[in-house]
Parts: sequence; C-alpha cells; structure tokens
Amino acid sequence: MAKQFDTIALVGIGLIGSSIARDIKDKGLAGSVTVSSRSDATLKRAEELELGDRYTTSAAEAVKDADLVIVSVPVGASGTVAAEIAANLKPGAIVTDVGSTKGSVIAQMAPHMPQGVHFIPGHPIAGTEYSGPDAGFIGLFKGRWCILTPLPETDETAKAKLRTFWETLGSMVDDMDPEHHDKVLAIVSHLPHIIAYNIVGTADDLEAVTESEVIKYSASGFRDFTRLAASDPTMWRDVCLHNKDAILEMLARFSEDLAYLQRAIRWGDGDKLFDLFTRTRAIRRSIIQAGQDTEMVDFGRHAMDQK
Repeated sequence: MAKQFDTIALVGIGLIGSSIARDIKDKGLAGSVTVSSRSDATLKRAEELELGDRYTTSAAEAVKDADLVIVSVPVGASGTVAAEIAANLKPGAIVTDVGSTKGSVIAQMAPHMPQGVHFIPGHPIAGTEYSGPDAGFIGLFKGRWCILTPLPETDETAKAKLRTFWETLGSMVDDMDPEHHDKVLAIVSHLPHIIAYNIVGTADDLEAVTESEVIKYSASGFRDFTRLAASDPTMWRDVCLHNKDAILEMLARFSEDLAYLQRAIRWGDGDKLFDLFTRTRAIRRSIIQAGQDTEMVDFGRHAMDQK
C-alpha cells in the first residue's frame, strides 16, 4: 500500500494509539512513526512492541517534522498537549485527535494551533474495555465509523487526506457538527457507560446479595455491563467532565423514561411494557443490519468453550 505521510507522530500510545501504530506499520502508510508518552514505562513497552521508529517522553519533540499528528490522550489533557506541541508544529501539518468529546477538545486545542497548521478534530468510534499499548491490535477500526468535526476554516485538501487515512484503516468516515457529535455520543456511548458503572456499583454496594453471588450467578446482562464498567477510569472521568451538558441532558431524559417504566411495572401495565420492549428490540436488529455487531450468540460462552 502506498505511503501517505513521510512522518506521523502519535502522542499517546494506549489502545487507540497503539492500534493506529499497528495499522500504519502493517499498511506501510508512513516513512517513519514517532511515539510519545509521558510515562517511561508505557514508552518502554511501546518500544518493546516495536510500535514506532522513534520514542520520546516529550510531545513537543515528537511532533517536529511530523506531517500528521494524532493526539490520543484523555480529553482533559488535550489543552495541555496542544500548548506543548504548538511551537514545534511545522507549516502544513495536520493535527487531529481521537477524543469522544469534540466541543471541549476544540475549545482546548484550537487556540494553540498556529497559522498554517490544519487542525481537524476526529473521533474513531472503536475500542474495547482494555487500555495500554498491549491492548491495541490490527483492524480495530475496520468497519467502524470515524467522525470528523472540521472547523469552518478547515482546508478541504487536508481534510481529504485525513479522510483517506482513516478509510485506509478500514473506517467509514462522516463529517459532523461538534455540538451534534457530543449529543449523539452522549446517548450512544457516554450514557451507557455511566449506567454500567452505576449498575455494577449498585451490585457492589448491595448488602443483601454477596459479592460472590453477584460474580457466580451473573447473567449475560450483568456480564455485559461489567465489560463497559471495566473501561479506563481516567478516560471516562474526563468524558463526564468535558461533555457535561449533553450527558446531563441525556441523563434527565433517561430518568424520565425510567420513571415511566417504573410506573408501568408498579401498576402491572403489561401493554406498555410489551410495547417498549418490542420497540427497543427493533433497535438491536437495526444495529446488526448496519453491520455494527453480529447476531451470533456469545455472552462470554465462546471463551469458556475453548477451555
């Protein structure tokens, strides 16, 4: 596959950054890759995994001469990183990120971007509950959406290059207004994770049911919630703090719908319950039809069958 950039700098090398690094290497998309992490241990592990060609704990040093800079850090650190790298960004460089909140990232990063640098915020909607450089793998982005939230002044040629990059990694790419992105992600990602953290926390606090019983008898529903609730705490803390308005709006709507469900159960209104469960079942079928999941039954059984 043809090289797309002479030098790519990856600032942050967790699940997303390391998966990008693996795909770049696998597809030969860059002449060289510079990996940056504030953590000496993380950087050492990235080097052991041969995720790049150069390694540094300095984000400023990493972006020198880079044609594409991908910032993969918790969204709360975006502004700090932008301020650190600004002076070393070369004219014509494309700077993007992978954060799941876009309004906050733009507010933090855009003021630091120098003239002649193309800042194009992005969000690949892909991931697992695991984190760190070992968690990445080739093909994470295949068949998944990547949303770009370009600014009004964004250069179309630069945006086309970034779009091509993500498409080469297997992503389907869409443009979206940052505020709309944050509302969409609040309902399809942020709220489900918050609910999962809350449900698992409730089970942990429940005195009438022991922890061993929660673990031993966990049904598929609870197991799926624990997968979401195992996600990186730093990342999700920052998501909550940096997409606060959209998340609070969705939490309010969820609370109203939960109260409706509570009343239906209390008053034995089977018709309302059946209608709700039928409507929501159709959403699941639509997700499968859209290729964003499979109808294959798993619920943790596949791994056990291999033992």
